[in-house]
Amino acid sequence: MQIANLHWHDYLVLISFVGSIAGLILLYDPKRTQGEEFEEIERSLMQMCFTYWLVYCVAKGILKLELPDWETLVMSLKLTAVISYLLTFCCILSLPLHRLSKQYAK
Repeated sequence: MQIANLHWHDYLVLISFVGSIAGLILLYDPKRTQGEEFEEIERSLMQMCFTYWLVYCVAKGILKLELPDWETLVMSLKLTAVISYLLTFCCILSLPLHRLSKQYAK
C-alpha cells in the first residue's frame, strides 16, 4: 500500500481530523452530572458533529491509499464518506435550530 499524491484538500482533511479529536477530548468530562436537558442535547449534538466528521476523515484517508481493485470495499468507503458528511451537516444545522427552539420555549 502506498499513499497517493496529497493535495491541499487532503491536508485540510488531516488538520480537521486532528481538530475533531481535540474537540472530542474537550467535550469529554467523566465527572459531569446530569444537567439541564437543553445543555445535554447541545453537548450530544456537538459530540455527534465531531464523531461523524472523524468518520468522514478516516474514510477519505483510507480512500487515498492505493487499495487493491476491490470494488465493494471502495464503494462502501465512498458511501460511508457521503453518509458521514451528510450526518455532520445535519448535526451542524440542528445546533442553531435547537437554540432557537430553546428561546421560543421560554
